[in-house]
Amino acid sequence: MADDPFEQGERAARDNIPAETNPYPEGTEDYALWAAGHERVATAMEASQSEGS
Repeated sequence: MADDPFEQGERAARDNIPAETNPYPEGTEDYALWAAGHERVATAMEASQSEGS
């Protein structure tokens, strides 16, 4: 079974793929899920970097 859009967005953020490359049509539920997954990981990565790790 294919990964869900949320997991795809998380993986994209971990791979430093920009949020603008969301592969789903804007305004769809999949687009929103992908963006939410990306934002979750990107925010966590930024927070850990700002702590001086």
